[in-house]
Amino acid sequence: MTAHHNALPPAIQPLCPDADAITVAVSGAGGSGAVTAGLILLAAARRRGDYGFLTRAAGPQVRGGESVSILRFGAQPIGCIGDRVDLLAALDWRNIMRFVDELPLTAEGLILTDPASGPVPEAIGASGATVRTIDFSGSARTHPGGRANMVAVGALGREAGLELAALLAGAEETLADKGQAIVDAAHACIRAGYENAPMRAASPSPTKRPSANGQEATPRWQLSGNAAAGLGALRAGVRFVAAYPITPASEMLEWLAPRIERLGGSLIQAEDELAAINMLVGASFGGAPALTATSGPGLSLMSEGIGLAIASETPLLVVNVARGGPSTGLPTKSEQADLDQAVHGLHGDAPHLVLAPLSIADCSFSVEWASRLAERLQSAAILLSDQILGQTQATIDPPPRCPPVPERKGVDARGIGDGEGHGDFARYALTSDGISPMPRPGQPGCTYTADGLEHDPCGTPSSRASDHALQLAKRRDKLLAYDYGAAWAEIDCGAQQETPGVEPDDIEAPRLSLVTWGSSWGAVQEAASRLRAHGIHVQAIALRLIAPLQRAALRSALGRAPVLVIELNHSGQLFRYLHGERSLPASAQSLARPGPLPLRPAEIVAAARQLLQMP
Repeated sequence: MTAHHNALPPAIQPLCPDADAITVAVSGAGGSGAVTAGLILLAAARRRGDYGFLTRAAGPQVRGGESVSILRFGAQPIGCIGDRVDLLAALDWRNIMRFVDELPLTAEGLILTDPASGPVPEAIGASGATVRTIDFSGSARTHPGGRANMVAVGALGREAGLELAALLAGAEETLADKGQAIVDAAHACIRAGYENAPMRAASPSPTKRPSANGQEATPRWQLSGNAAAGLGALRAGVRFVAAYPITPASEMLEWLAPRIERLGGSLIQAEDELAAINMLVGASFGGAPALTATSGPGLSLMSEGIGLAIASETPLLVVNVARGGPSTGLPTKSEQADLDQAVHGLHGDAPHLVLAPLSIADCSFSVEWASRLAERLQSAAILLSDQILGQTQATIDPPPRCPPVPERKGVDARGIGDGEGHGDFARYALTSDGISPMPRPGQPGCTYTADGLEHDPCGTPSSRASDHALQLAKRRDKLLAYDYGAAWAEIDCGAQQETPGVEPDDIEAPRLSLVTWGSSWGAVQEAASRLRAHGIHVQAIALRLIAPLQRAALRSALGRAPVLVIELNHSGQLFRYLHGERSLPASAQSLARPGPLPLRPAEIVAAARQLLQMP
């Protein structure tokens, strides 16, 4: 393999066991402020030093409908929603049945409900959770400008062990752009909810971590995966973005728009996805690193333009924030079902990069790395995020940077034909690493034809079999020969990998390998931690670089242990892809189910124990 700068992945952080975290949910009709309540609770938890993971769900309606926010927070990094909801505040019961599967309550849970909303629905009450009534709406009316969701914030915060000062500071931070009158009303309602909440004898929160009067105990970042992806793009030097709005990718574009302009770049809303991808080809051809963000339907429309970028060896990055499909499908829900499309969805032999971020923080790392790889390798890259990663708000440690990757190969004028151009410049020269010099348009002595036709090394259109075969091999081999370093995957072997003085030969071979990709990594990593806590040595592997697949490295990592491939789609797309690449043992098994419900650690633990034939 050709030696290049190796990109090192972010350090693996252990995810919290279920007992060390608490899950709080707020539900209500659209416009009730359920999501805002979740954001305030997340900010308050951050201020007392906790990590947090806030997902939101809504219906496909443009306005109205229903919404729910589900927040899990604790002392250790959190990468997924847990197995159960400990606290639920129901602002009303309208359309709650649309969320019943997303709110797994147990007899240990607590439901806080407004008596004006009527009785608890049978499907919710069947959980056996304790029900307490709090007059959210009545209490809110006693304060000018008061809202029921703020009363719920106070009640939930007290039950969850959050200090009042942290809740008030979280509200001021979250509502800062609404004006002081709104903040004052929110503070009054939060105090009322906090002071009047009926406490149980035993709170579900196992620990109390003081928040230093509302000041952050440990500086951490709070951002969504879409925002982190935008950060990674700017870090990579992306200065041109063209896109057509689509759920759930639009928030990435909204985050980027003002920031890329301040850095001297441009973001253009194209008339459709076809225009967007062709704008990217033009901008990149002109020398500007370029990116678009879309979702599955938009990626379908972009396929021909991506093929043009591959044929002309013009670098670009497509960030696909996937949702449930096919067609319009589940536009506000998540699913890992675009893998086949990303890997195989282009016509002809069109080798390209396919990557997937593994966490909120990793959205920044992976986008930066993908953009830099596309620039260096003069290829198209597709990065598969999804709704869970994109729209989840999380409290995290600052996202790591991508180590340096060599830039786009320029042109040394001393090596250019006769210096006069006239088609003699070998833009697609067959170099040892497959990467040819790429001049900027107008560079003296660098005239060549750039289009989607097959060509000879100078870019002159050619239908000769020899030219076609040579250029096909060139575009493939440059991706295969590149040394991607350790960032191709995350491999979590548990404490053994970090034990000082332990030689590799002394490390116990795992009894099971869990293999996954994308947003399922958080649940898989936590499931592996739980299995290890019961004495089962498990390693967890998450692929960040999906194509070209690092076959030898994956086979080496898997060893001889049984393999379980875990993903959130109906057909087991990663499982079939890895088998097609001859990278899995014949005995490997698949845990694949469709969304929109995210994978939870308990179901992965159950599948692993079944594979190992354990009770």
